[in-house]
Amino acid sequence: MRNLLFVLAMASFSLLQAGTAVYLNEDAPLEDRVEDALSRMTLEEKTAIIHAQSKFSSPGVARLGIPEIWTDDGPHGVRPEVLWDEWEQAGWTNDSCVAFPALTALAATWNPEMSLLYGRSVGEEARYRDKDVLLGPGVNIYRTPLNGRNFEYMGEDPYLSGRMVVPYVKGVQENGVAVCVKHFALNNHEINRHNTNVEVDDRTLYEIYLPAFKAAVQDGGAWTVMAAYNLYENRHCGQNERLLDDILKGEWEFDGAVVSDWGGIHDTWQAATHGIDLEYGSWTDGLRGGASNAYDNYYLAMPYLELIREGKIGTGELDDKVRRVLRLIFRTSMNTRKPFGSMRSPEHYAAARKIAGEGIVLLKNDNNVLPLDTAARKILVVGENAIKMMTVGGGSSSLKVQREISPLDGIRSRFGNSEVAYARGYVGDTGGEYNGVHSGQDLSENRTPAQLLEEAVALAKDADYVIYVGGLNKSAGQDCEDSDRAGLELPYGQDELIEALANVNGKVIVVNISGNAVAMPWIKKVPAVVQAWYLGSEAGNAIADVLSGDVNPSGKLPFTFPVRLDDVPAHKLGEYTAERTRDTVNIKYNEGIFIGYRWTDMHKDDKPLFPFGHGLSYTTFEYGKPVVDKKTITAGDSLTISVSVKNTGMRAGSETVQLYISDKKASVPRPVKELKGFAKVSLSPGEEKVVSFTIVSDALGYFDAGKHCWVAEPGRFEAVIAASAEDVRGKAAFSLVENE
Repeated sequence: MRNLLFVLAMASFSLLQAGTAVYLNEDAPLEDRVEDALSRMTLEEKTAIIHAQSKFSSPGVARLGIPEIWTDDGPHGVRPEVLWDEWEQAGWTNDSCVAFPALTALAATWNPEMSLLYGRSVGEEARYRDKDVLLGPGVNIYRTPLNGRNFEYMGEDPYLSGRMVVPYVKGVQENGVAVCVKHFALNNHEINRHNTNVEVDDRTLYEIYLPAFKAAVQDGGAWTVMAAYNLYENRHCGQNERLLDDILKGEWEFDGAVVSDWGGIHDTWQAATHGIDLEYGSWTDGLRGGASNAYDNYYLAMPYLELIREGKIGTGELDDKVRRVLRLIFRTSMNTRKPFGSMRSPEHYAAARKIAGEGIVLLKNDNNVLPLDTAARKILVVGENAIKMMTVGGGSSSLKVQREISPLDGIRSRFGNSEVAYARGYVGDTGGEYNGVHSGQDLSENRTPAQLLEEAVALAKDADYVIYVGGLNKSAGQDCEDSDRAGLELPYGQDELIEALANVNGKVIVVNISGNAVAMPWIKKVPAVVQAWYLGSEAGNAIADVLSGDVNPSGKLPFTFPVRLDDVPAHKLGEYTAERTRDTVNIKYNEGIFIGYRWTDMHKDDKPLFPFGHGLSYTTFEYGKPVVDKKTITAGDSLTISVSVKNTGMRAGSETVQLYISDKKASVPRPVKELKGFAKVSLSPGEEKVVSFTIVSDALGYFDAGKHCWVAEPGRFEAVIAASAEDVRGKAAFSLVENE
């Protein structure tokens, strides 16, 4: 609830000065309102408005009726209320939420319509809770499968991430709630995130690590961006002139506010002069306990005010920061025309289930073992992840949910006519608490690993199907903020358990729950593998929907699954460290632009376990021959590539047609192909549709660091139509020619 003083101040000020206060007039142009409010503020009020007053809020100007800004963690749901100065719970009983699938699952839908539904739904929940800023979504690129925070991001490809983030941004902000796109930029692993200095060339920066942020800002209209913890060019991102001033606010003309990550500022002078607009954190440094007047001691608080009073720094930068914060306030907390929002509604649960079902990826399905025969006599479910709540934990995206349907409960509900037995199989994380949110589960176990394996194998011998639900979880060292994985393999002895099950039952279906790729040394021994992600409140129902065939899987991988960690260039080229240190760690991105499928396309010895864009269906699709509407284009021109797709199976289903562009002769090293378009098409059995893509000449270019611009060189190109990065269905040649 808003501070009553702000409400009373606004009401009284409106009565006394409504005729002259432009900033109170919502019909006035935004910039007029900003300038009017700015002109009425004192120096002390200006410095107060640009830093926190509590862990998740910053002050407005009570004297002028300008309200506070209240932020809340996302991006998968609205986090519960915490105490004013602490991470611990405030003890509310009405702050549970619907947990939506993790952003890896959203990206796996390859469907911008699902992204818009997601944004609108989570935005409605944030609005109902009276939040002004939702701290998400994340669009950092998937560089290593060990990154503990990959589950919060949208995969390895900048084009896919950019296309998927824009509707999310628009959907949230339709509710008068700002997104805070994070973490800008180059935050690609968690260990040493505060002291990693990234060394990356400009071409790689602009082609791989910036496009999704640019799309969120320029196409999505994001109102805030969060600076990352790490360093770039030996400066922390929260006070980085190159990233914040030159690129974000300069080249991209971002007019919103840049928010620090909590405790991400380290120097008053640098923060004052370079880009950051709102400093958040906890206590004096944003991370640890301190004085009771901690917020006054923030770098952009009294230290900044003292520099101005002493004449050591001017007020031009301050006014720019305040303008940006005022724009944010007028767009959110002072917007009286925004909708009311809603919380935990049937529509939100339905949206979560729909997105989850569409994001699940069928990786393997030999002999069509899936969908399950609903008349099966006996089904055995094995694995801790079949019962463990996955909405609690993982770092700042941890949620307090009204309900979470487990995979076991979802399977039992759907296959009620079958005997569904359960065996734990292994013990992983027996906890269930994060910052005072408790799952309420008791996962303690007295049996030994050998006893658990023996029980599971014995039961598997007599089952019609064995559904193994395992993978990772959201505890430290797995998929979790501020930690990275130790390796690519499954933890807790799961690989041995899966092999043992496969040795006694030929119908073992592995459901892998994770936000990261995992190694699968048993892949040839099991007939079916499903990638299920962290699916939120409706996880169990969504998994059962796909296993039963009620939902025909249509998800596609948003990142490459390598066979071995050494197949990943960030590791193969030796530029990743998992050793914690307080010293600055320099990480050079030696692979440059060649990550994910861009790497595997060029290094055939590093053939992936599953390629980018891969995903099977319970039906089959036949592609026609792609055609282009013209054989040559000039600069500024465009062409259309069309291809027919037919459902040749017996079930209705959806296929994601992927368009890659290949530059056949370039003056610089370029990937074999790059994703430049995708379209999801739904088809009934026997139905055929034509899918078309329009490509403009600018999309054919690369970033020329020397000229600091994008360059499309004349020459031969190919439009590559594919069902995955490795499943090419057709090609069509065309040329880019010089303007006459």
